[in-house]
Amino acid sequence: MKKKPTVLLILEGTYPYNGGGVSTWAHILCNEIKNVNFTLYSINASYEEKSKYTLSNNVKRVVQVPQWAPLEPKELIDYGKKYYKLVFKKNYNDEAIIDEEFIPLFTSFLKNIKATDSDTAELDTIIYKMWRFFQQHDYKKTMQRQKVWQTFYDISKEDLLQDNDTETTLLDITEGLRWIYRFLIPITIKVPKCEISHITLAGFPILPALVLKYKYGTPIIVTEHGVFIRERLLAINAAEYSFFLKKLLIQFSEAITKLVYYKADLILSVNKFNMTWEKLYGADTSKIKVIYNGIDHELFSPKPKPDHLKNTPTVVAAARVFHLKDIITMIRSCEVVRKQIPNVKYIVYGDDNAVPEYTDECNALIQELNLQDNFIFGGITNSPNLLYCEGDISILTSISEGFPYTVIESMSCGVPVVATDVGGVAEALDESCGFICKPRDFEEIGNRVIELLQNDELRKQKGINARQKVIDYFTIGTFISEYEKAYESVL
Repeated sequence: MKKKPTVLLILEGTYPYNGGGVSTWAHILCNEIKNVNFTLYSINASYEEKSKYTLSNNVKRVVQVPQWAPLEPKELIDYGKKYYKLVFKKNYNDEAIIDEEFIPLFTSFLKNIKATDSDTAELDTIIYKMWRFFQQHDYKKTMQRQKVWQTFYDISKEDLLQDNDTETTLLDITEGLRWIYRFLIPITIKVPKCEISHITLAGFPILPALVLKYKYGTPIIVTEHGVFIRERLLAINAAEYSFFLKKLLIQFSEAITKLVYYKADLILSVNKFNMTWEKLYGADTSKIKVIYNGIDHELFSPKPKPDHLKNTPTVVAAARVFHLKDIITMIRSCEVVRKQIPNVKYIVYGDDNAVPEYTDECNALIQELNLQDNFIFGGITNSPNLLYCEGDISILTSISEGFPYTVIESMSCGVPVVATDVGGVAEALDESCGFICKPRDFEEIGNRVIELLQNDELRKQKGINARQKVIDYFTIGTFISEYEKAYESVL
């Protein structure tokens, strides 16, 4: 029997250790795809001890890279490199080689990502040479060399002079080098040989895929959910970093995004909206294909509303509580609804401990608006197919999305949706199935919720239409078939 090819599925902060839309997508892929096996390459902030999911037999191995842990990944995990070789690298007296070989590379790397229009082909060559260097020399020892710091400091000072920046501190510059140190860690780690690399965002997870590309010519597929660079720009804009750090992170992120599209053999977008951003950052349109997410419409099916909520107008949401989901706008929409429907109840299911400071901000607003009886965080649920049926309608208030599972899951359950017009939402949801509103417009969102809650006939018809649209376009069978064809095409 012919051995199945293996896909290195490269993820960041999601599957199999955390929930969310990308994890749902990955779990379906790993369970349902029949023509390949999977090795999971999971990049996380810190070391994760336990998988959140029961993994399919198609998953043959999990490689974890704790990118921001206090200890180096190689000090926490065995990546198959013999220990004596690691010790030899650390103890080998190669300061002169670092100065002669690595410093020119590092200088070129910094100047490339800081250039107004970075040369992507040149950046690819530089990263290849850096990877080759770290095959023979210790990463930590190299990056902690005083001359590496001096190089970064000197180039940063040139930037500060050009920008007339007098606010940036030595601590900011140190933090900038620390970021670069952490982001580049994957090029130093041994990557298991696979026949395909599949990355789940067009960002820094490209590095392990590049290692396989350099070593074996392994083809690269990238699936865009929410557009990495768009969400990164939104996050940076909202962050309280110095101008120097914001500029560095934008420059580095944009250069890496262009490199992803340059090296990818196939770009799979979960919606048509993403294509605008992909083209903007240099993607070859002949490489782009849209594959919509799909769900099990028999699992996500209409069910009676629970008895304890039957007489309560209820709005449900499945959302991780953080800024991109804009729960603040959802809370403000609840206040709008309560003025006309005093006993309305919003229930938000999802991780409310992911970003504690944002959850604190949400709870403070709930207290301020006196919505404690109307707006509830329901925590993580292990039965997402049941949560939508608790609501008369569901809601999504995100400021950025790919092709959200929460929308098509709710539609499949016959529950109409009020959602913001972001990402591919409008490609799934139309006026026959619910309402689409402007992001952050809590008045419009609240008024649409009121309209659906007060009009039983309209709400029922939209629910019927929503269910039918999922059956027609967004089933799991179509989704899996398209991915199996995609894997075949690059092989």
